[in-house]
Amino acid sequence: MKLKLTLLTAAACGTLLLNGCTVNPYTGEQQASKAVKYGGIAAAVCGALGSRKDREHALKYAAICGVAGAGVGVYMDTQEAKLRQELEGTGVRVQRIGDEIKLVMPGNITFPTNESSIRDDFYPVLGSVAKVLAEYKDTTLAVSGHTDSTGKADYNQNLSQQRAQSVANYLRGQGVAGERLSARGYGSSMPIADNKTEAGRTANRRVELDLVPISK
Repeated sequence: MKLKLTLLTAAACGTLLLNGCTVNPYTGEQQASKAVKYGGIAAAVCGALGSRKDREHALKYAAICGVAGAGVGVYMDTQEAKLRQELEGTGVRVQRIGDEIKLVMPGNITFPTNESSIRDDFYPVLGSVAKVLAEYKDTTLAVSGHTDSTGKADYNQNLSQQRAQSVANYLRGQGVAGERLSARGYGSSMPIADNKTEAGRTANRRVELDLVPISK
């Protein structure tokens, strides 16, 4: 009963704390509920850890961890907003999944057909991505290449790897730390649309960049 009460107190404390911190310190705008949700969860978990000692420690753990949980959400919210601003109208899609961000770069705007060299007119777009990534350093960056199912599997695998590596190399050359980057090709093994249609094959030809916050 005592543990249950402490958990409820910790969760309530985390929620109250975070309700006062929903203004994004980077933009001055009201923040979405992501930061509140994850901060509240962190507060409850850390409050439970503190409850092994006493109520005072439980509240202390909840306060500290609640702020830390919200901080990740705010950090990724702000980075997401900047990426959306930079990439508006470029054809690159910005997707948010929990505390992670995914950039989807369609193959038809990123590379010439059957080539792994970046299109000249896509360099400014990728440069905008690099600018934001260089500013927000507390993320790891996984670049993945994908093809449609047309052609031989080994060719598609090699092409997808080369395209992922090309994007990673360019980002590295624009000041994004190499230790943050990884590149991998998946060939046609991870379709997001039906390869039986031209529209589906076009959607499947892409490079994705997954931004994951670094755990500290």
